[in-house]
Amino acid sequence: MKEEVVYLNLSDLHPFKDHPFGVRDDAEMQGLVESVRSGGVNQPGLVRHREGGGYEIIAGHRRQRANELAGFGNMLCIIREMTDDQAVLAMTDDNLRHREKILPGEKAAALQQQYEVIKHQGARGDDDEAGKLSLQSVGQTNGMSVKTVQQYLRLNDL
Repeated sequence: MKEEVVYLNLSDLHPFKDHPFGVRDDAEMQGLVESVRSGGVNQPGLVRHREGGGYEIIAGHRRQRANELAGFGNMLCIIREMTDDQAVLAMTDDNLRHREKILPGEKAAALQQQYEVIKHQGARGDDDEAGKLSLQSVGQTNGMSVKTVQQYLRLNDL
């Protein structure tokens, strides 16, 4: 997988399509802005080339907003070639592991995305079996039981 670490203009960064996590200008964001102002970004954003120009943010939406609020014009990013499935898994994994506050609806949407990608990747033969294995995989990845994953997925139907 080809990678490059560079500073990119914030104007060239675009949100991930169907990004289920909100970027809120709350107290947590103010803390991140102050941290970025005083010491820069501790972890580069993860982006990929975007059709039509610029870059799609895979991980780092909050860091991008914090850089903007701190008055910076660019941000350190890792540019990585990724398929749509790889991008969804990286985006959901990063956010589910590192965000302190995730709304139940955001978590449900992210788990649904993971489930669909894993089911798609394993779709060889019996669809019911692929679904069961996908639920198990999502549960293991996120430290949840299959039943908990199913409950979150049901939230998407409400």
